[in-house]
Amino acid sequence: MLKEALTRKWYNLKAVEAIGALKSDSNGLSQDEVQKRLAEFGPNELIKKEKISPWVIFLEQFKSFLIIILLIAVVLSAIVGEIADAVLIAIIVIFAAGLGFVQEYRAERAMEALKKMAAPTASVLRDGKEIEVAAGELVPGDIILLVTGDRMPADARLVEAVNLRTDEASLTGESVPVEKTDEPLEGDVDVGDRRNMVFMGTAAVYGRAKAIVTATGMATEFGKIAGMLQEVKAEKTPLQINLDRVGRYIGIVALILCFTLAGIGIMRGHGYLEMFIWGIALAVAAVPEALPAVVVISLALGVRRMVKRNALMRRLPAVETLGSTTFICSDKTGTLTQDQMTIRALYVDGKIMEVTGTGYEPKGEFYCNGKTIEPGKDSTLEILLKASSLCNDTCLISVDGAWDVKGDPTEGALVVIAAKGGLLQEELSQQSPRVGEIPFSSETKRMTTVHQTTDGKVAYSKGAPEVILNSCRYIYRDGQEKELTAKDKEGIVGVAQNMATHALRVLGVAYRKCAANVCIDETLEQDMVFIGLAGMIDPPREEVKDAVKLCDRAGIKSVMITGDHKLTAIAIAKELGIYKQGVGFSGAELDALSDKEFEDLVEKIEVYARVSPAHKLRVVEALAKKGHVVAMTGDGVNDAPALKKADIGVAMGITGTDVTKEAADMVLTDDNFASIVSAVEEGRGIFDNIKKYLMYLLSCNIGEILVMAGAILIGPLLGLPYGAIPLIAVQILFVNLVTDGFPAIALSVDPPAPDLMERKPRPRGQGVFTKPVVILMVVGGIWIGVVTLWSFRWALDIGRSMAEAQGVCFLSLILIQFFNAYNFRSDKHSLLQIGIFKNKWLNIAVGSQVLLMLVIFYVPFFQPLFNTVALDLQEWICVLLVSASVFPVIEGTKAIFRYLERKEQEKPASPVMS
Repeated sequence: MLKEALTRKWYNLKAVEAIGALKSDSNGLSQDEVQKRLAEFGPNELIKKEKISPWVIFLEQFKSFLIIILLIAVVLSAIVGEIADAVLIAIIVIFAAGLGFVQEYRAERAMEALKKMAAPTASVLRDGKEIEVAAGELVPGDIILLVTGDRMPADARLVEAVNLRTDEASLTGESVPVEKTDEPLEGDVDVGDRRNMVFMGTAAVYGRAKAIVTATGMATEFGKIAGMLQEVKAEKTPLQINLDRVGRYIGIVALILCFTLAGIGIMRGHGYLEMFIWGIALAVAAVPEALPAVVVISLALGVRRMVKRNALMRRLPAVETLGSTTFICSDKTGTLTQDQMTIRALYVDGKIMEVTGTGYEPKGEFYCNGKTIEPGKDSTLEILLKASSLCNDTCLISVDGAWDVKGDPTEGALVVIAAKGGLLQEELSQQSPRVGEIPFSSETKRMTTVHQTTDGKVAYSKGAPEVILNSCRYIYRDGQEKELTAKDKEGIVGVAQNMATHALRVLGVAYRKCAANVCIDETLEQDMVFIGLAGMIDPPREEVKDAVKLCDRAGIKSVMITGDHKLTAIAIAKELGIYKQGVGFSGAELDALSDKEFEDLVEKIEVYARVSPAHKLRVVEALAKKGHVVAMTGDGVNDAPALKKADIGVAMGITGTDVTKEAADMVLTDDNFASIVSAVEEGRGIFDNIKKYLMYLLSCNIGEILVMAGAILIGPLLGLPYGAIPLIAVQILFVNLVTDGFPAIALSVDPPAPDLMERKPRPRGQGVFTKPVVILMVVGGIWIGVVTLWSFRWALDIGRSMAEAQGVCFLSLILIQFFNAYNFRSDKHSLLQIGIFKNKWLNIAVGSQVLLMLVIFYVPFFQPLFNTVALDLQEWICVLLVSASVFPVIEGTKAIFRYLERKEQEKPASPVMS
């Protein structure tokens, strides 16, 4: 019965009819009835997706083809008795899987913590008593009490509404607070126009109300949208696809090649067991088993750095996409600006005064024509500040050293300006207590309060400048009340209009001395004394200006998207350096454009004002058609479709709704535009480092394969003895698992390139393996193979035994890979430009490996195990020189690339064909 009633159009009913339909009354529900309804309707919560078991997350890490091959190598190594090798490979596999597990598990936990931060409570009538309960315990039929600052805990029909205004931006995208009524509405009404309803997730910014809950949990408007957006599939990025494909190809080719070579070795007289072990070792060498570990380490460390820079990545693969971002479309309020209304200018006593300081911190100075003004010595300014603080329902608070306001931001700015002048609201209220008021309304556009002062009763009023002026007969000037002339009014209106053209929101302030028995009615707001004007704005974040400049250099276009007025949006955009070409559109102007017309203009538009979430979606789609990679910010539920459609959906961690966060790829913990740019920078750095160690690892693996394949297939043509093998199994495993691995991991934390944010974004879909990268890998691999085989033959030529020559070959392979690690710190720049030894972790990795190498070559216990022998000085110099030859080879290849790039840039543009 009650469930059927819940489908009714509550906004069409009178308040008393709604209470009756929900079988409640003005005293609220009884506790017994609440329990029955909780059992029937469930808790007032959004249904969360079923959590993935930690075990499932862990096992998911073992799906990679590379990991599977390594697990097979572990088993085979153990079967043939190479326990140490099996253990070492197993440790690497578990390490890679463990890192992936920890990162995904932490991301889940971090999102849970963000959700808990938003959990509200509610004031409710139960058995006729007002109590506070967790919002999750509300049921349909509960009577809730709402005051300024409250978040709506459920959908409800207003029963009483006293000057109630709500912020419904999170649900409807409407940036201006909505005035509410308790009167019934006629016909079918859209959610955004249901003025007698309040909705879960929205907030009361002014006034108070009593309402009856009509829907809870997933039945709310908020819940309906949440239900549609809970399934967000994460698709594989080009990097993941590339790595999977490369791993599969390498694995298959390596297995075929290695066992083919092992078979040839057996035919040339080597033992079955020897060649079987050797084949496994070569297979392990061919597969870059450090690759999964290093990929995860790089992503995990990068994501960790992002968290420190206030960006929480919800999906690791999105890190790759960040580096390709070409457009950042950002909300204005709170992201580009501080979301703290600040008074910048005052007009008092015929003078314009500038006020310093930003935000709600009560620190700042007053200036007039460059001279400091002390409020205590300027009676007109002091009266203005006193009126601003007393005619006010908002208060200034300090929480853990951070300043904020409780109530309306516009009123908050007035309280702050008074505090900057040394007039604290609490003290003023004690000295001049409020004894009456006429509340603000949209009809009157003003608010008036009456206070008992030592000089009798005084009324203070603030509101729209034209309204305040029309109620004034006098003006306070030169320390006394004077007749307000038409010329005075004309001058004041001109000042107000000038402030407005600079995107300042302007309020007029007035006062009037009252009789002891004054009537609190419209006559109170007549024959008032004009004091002055206050111009305020939500100021830009200082750090955003630098972030926008950085975007310009990085080839990323910054775009403002706001529900605010176009004039205000353009003023802020100019101050931030976003509005350069002078192209801005309002939502209405956008609606007048066809899709084709909009697509032709979309790349030029810098400011979108008075837009809805639907417009955001249209912007994303238009930019995507032009081939752009778009990062889009959002905080409301209706922003979720645009965030899902964008390449990088960015949710606000402070003001954002849970649904928006679920749809996003990244959550900003400080709601700051600069944090998006920081994340893009980190994303570019992570991708760069992935490219570096891929080049290094794969070039080393190519070199190792060529050494072995060259010796077995064409050894005699190279002057090698028939059946000679340059490296034994244990040497191959040592080089591959230790020498390859540690420098590769060090490259994953390589410092960013000097031009990281000077480059244009990577084209959409471009993977790691570009033509220059592949050429560098192949050139490096071939040179490793040539040098290592040469050193093997050279050792034999100078009289070393086969085992000793294998030791010399082993040494040259280790050294050339160390030199190669430094080579691949950039695929473009010369080492001299980026600094050879700037990566301290690479220095430590190579240094530690050199010490380990010396132990293997000079400690007698290891010499027979690794076929090593102490070399004389001449042999050391020769091996070092040929190994270092990889430097000029790779540096020369990079120099050719730079030359070709310059030539390409110098080419004149092709003439346009008529």
